[in-house]
Amino acid sequence: MSAAEGIVGPGSAPTGGKVRAFLRLVMIEHSVFALPFVYIAALTAMHLDDGEIHWWQLFLVTVAMVGLRTFAMACNRIIDREIDSRNPRTAGRELVTGAVSVRSAWTGALVAVVVFLGAAALLNPLCLALAPVAVVPMVVYPYGKRFTHYPHAILGLAQAMGPVGAWIAVTGEWSWEAVILGLAVGVWIGGFDLIYACQDVQADREHGVLSVPARFGIPGALHGARTCHVLTALLLAWYGLATGAGVFFWAGLLIVVTAFLYEHSIVRPGDLSRLNRAFFTVNGFIGIALFVCALLDLVVRGLTF
Repeated sequence: MSAAEGIVGPGSAPTGGKVRAFLRLVMIEHSVFALPFVYIAALTAMHLDDGEIHWWQLFLVTVAMVGLRTFAMACNRIIDREIDSRNPRTAGRELVTGAVSVRSAWTGALVAVVVFLGAAALLNPLCLALAPVAVVPMVVYPYGKRFTHYPHAILGLAQAMGPVGAWIAVTGEWSWEAVILGLAVGVWIGGFDLIYACQDVQADREHGVLSVPARFGIPGALHGARTCHVLTALLLAWYGLATGAGVFFWAGLLIVVTAFLYEHSIVRPGDLSRLNRAFFTVNGFIGIALFVCALLDLVVRGLTF
């Protein structure tokens, strides 16, 4: 199972209307994990372009990102609903309990992808041309656990597209600097997905769901996560050098490294009791902290509102 899938406890009762239930289904609040890095890419591109924040572009980037992520999560839930029904941890999810129908989930997914494509069209022609490329891994990812022990890598690839797309949205051009940041994000998310997947080892093995923890065990998965997060720190340093980052960005990177050390100190092969703190709290903090530091750095270097 995946970090992208979130947690809903068994026996949850449906509350509110269909829209609210759908938003619970797609865990809309988890956008916090990807949005900060999308904003770092977009604002850095604006700084290097003309030094001004273009709010309409930033708004469209936000709409596009949330639309694509919502589509991806809805597809994930729809495709995995039978697997979810066999896992006690996920048996209370909305499509399993009937709080959201499959038809409603598909409707929400289609609306979300149309919103994404509409935002891409309003940004620039290259964004629209590449938009279908961004959609593909979002659909492939849920099937990954059926044919490879490394679905986490597919998730990482999907998440890596966010900063690249944000940069293209601002400039209308390809950027290798954005690719570096995208790789950092993808490796980071793939790494903490390895940690999150450790809680489903038994269920995954029983039902033939493929993952790194199911194949190599919890110690192997945690070792892989540590390796991913070392690579993340190195890629972020590379990005800082490539974009001429200043002292506040490097301070943010130091905070990220410290958070990684804490994250890996509280999750051990024999003790997963603090896994949710490592996943939800620490990783949410990492994205927000680096964004704040990167924004301060850009403002000090001349980015104007």
